Amino acid sequence: MGMNVVLQPLITEDSVRQVEKNKLTFVVSGKANKRTIKELVESLYGVKVSKVNVCNTHKGKKKVYVTLAPEYVADEVAGRIGIL
Repeated sequence: MGMNVVLQPLITEDSVRQVEKNKLTFVVSGKANKRTIKELVESLYGVKVSKVNVCNTHKGKKKVYVTLAPEYVADEVAGRIGIL
């Protein structure tokens, strides 16, 4: 992965609700792209990512919603990384 991607879990009410939809929420560096984020999440957490949605916040940060493949459970991953 050529660029330095800072991947930090986002813990808010909304991010906890997203776990029920099999999604995890992270804050990443501004130069990160969807492919890099997908590869990083898959390698760090041993899951398969089906979709990555990117949202730039008004504070200049990049928030990403990572949807896991149906065979993986976001509850389990969220528990491991401290979201739940």
